[in-house]
Formats: sequence, C-alpha cells, structure tokens
Amino acid sequence: MSDPLDDVFSALADPTRRAILAMLLEDDMAVTDVAEPFEMSLAAISKHLVILTRAGLITQEKRGRVKWCKLEPDALRQASVWMQGFGQFEPVNLDAFERFLESELGEDAQPGG
Repeated sequence: MSDPLDDVFSALADPTRRAILAMLLEDDMAVTDVAEPFEMSLAAISKHLVILTRAGLITQEKRGRVKWCKLEPDALRQASVWMQGFGQFEPVNLDAFERFLESELGEDAQPGG
C-alpha cells in the first residue's frame, strides 16, 4: 500500500502533470480540453489524470456525456505540512504555486513540447 504523500510527490514529479495542474488552477476543464495543448493521445492524458486523481490532486466527475477535471486545492496540504517540518518552507500558497508552475513551464517547456 502506497503512502498518500508518496503519491502526491510522485504525481508532481512529472512535468505534464504539473502543466495539467497549472491549467486547472484557472477553472474546471473537460478532459478533451485538458488534452488539447499536448502532443499526445487522449489515452496518454487519461493516464496522467488517473495518477493525479489517485494522488487526490484532482477529482473527475461526469457531467452529462463529458468528464470534467477539477483541482483539489487542499490536496497539497499534507505535502506542505511535511515540508514545513524542515523549517525552510512556507505553507503552500496557491497563487505562489501557480507562479512556480508558470516559471517551471516557461516558454521552453510548453505543454506538448
């Protein structure tokens, strides 16, 4: 059985998943809209979404015939608490996290690139 904290850090280790989280900071999105900017199959994006869902970072819900993804902002709380134990990290601030993701995904690392 995997530790939930391991799942969160493992999910955050992939740049595609971090890009997806950055996109979901804006608003809920349909799975097909999440997949659009990436140069990979819908099946590959779905695998990334499953990992994010298992880590508790997003939830997926079916609305009519469309599956939607929603960011779960409290999901990073446990990771934040763990990092605070080292006394070097501030609590996770979603605005700061968004800026971090944007800097990490600068022009050279755009989705699909």
